[in-house]
Amino acid sequence: MVSEEIISELNESSELFEHHRFTVDKGQSLLRIDKFLFNKIENISRSKIQAAAEASCILVNETPVKSNYKVKPADVISVVLPQPVYELQLIPQNIPLNILYEDDSLIVVNKEAGLVVHPGHGNYDGTLINGLMYHLKDYPLFKAGEMRPGLVHRIDKNTSGILVIAKTEFALNHLAKQFYDRTSKRSYVALVWGSFSEPEGTIEGNIGRNLKDRLKMHVFPDGSEGKHAVTHYKVIENLGYITLIECRLETGRTHQMRVHMEYIGHPIFNDDRYGGDRILKGTTFSKYKQFVYNCFEVMPRHALHAKSLGFVHPVTGKEMFFDSEIPADMTKVIEKWKTYTNSRDLD
Repeated sequence: MVSEEIISELNESSELFEHHRFTVDKGQSLLRIDKFLFNKIENISRSKIQAAAEASCILVNETPVKSNYKVKPADVISVVLPQPVYELQLIPQNIPLNILYEDDSLIVVNKEAGLVVHPGHGNYDGTLINGLMYHLKDYPLFKAGEMRPGLVHRIDKNTSGILVIAKTEFALNHLAKQFYDRTSKRSYVALVWGSFSEPEGTIEGNIGRNLKDRLKMHVFPDGSEGKHAVTHYKVIENLGYITLIECRLETGRTHQMRVHMEYIGHPIFNDDRYGGDRILKGTTFSKYKQFVYNCFEVMPRHALHAKSLGFVHPVTGKEMFFDSEIPADMTKVIEKWKTYTNSRDLD
């Protein structure tokens, strides 16, 4: 069995599960939030509420607050915790899956952009896991009531690309060990803002949750927070004001590529969480601005695709490798930029 430490490492996620939500009445007088929640939530102590606040798990209007915060009329209060709500049940759903490979031990899928990998805050069904629960309903691992059955790794909702899911406990532990030991091989392609002076490079910097915004991750170069993270990148093609790159992950932190590229000043194109959804490079001409906004409309998500995945089969010991085409929305944006850069001289 894989150790608790490894499982904890693999289960690190950007998801927080909303356990409670309240909208404060218009007639509410100013009241400390710990007292307010103590009166609203059954079977909870003030000390537990205060501990949750200290861990930035109590949000008011999506911003973490301390236990002495005074609630005001119309405040929207959320209590979010890293563990799922106990009442949340996984429902098998007949969701179409793009299956690249399947045998008795594992299944490899090419996830489309917009599909959430597993249930969590705001996405309680319609996820990849719900689809797998239906597709693999005869496998004991998918009947045990686990929140993330068979899940070895994950990619963000709006990232497309390849995932491997274990169908047995043995395969799950074997694959999890490979990801933990960094012997699996993962490559991504991304469109990022700006040009690079060198054809390739490496980004190192601890990644942890942003201290001001828990929905974002942050690079802590001094190592004071977060966990060690390494991303290797290589330029595929310079498209003028944006660049097509390949990235290989040495570690697998939450939002790793997205936050690392922002850190070096090259946010992923149209990444609304890390600043890539603004015009960061280019001219001031209105036609250029309209061109970029048209690209955003063609691909209304961040331009990141998990293109390939390699690992050792847990039963046969055979080297497995899977590759995928860059999805149509991303390809169309690449072609639009090629046409644009070929039609004019860039500064």
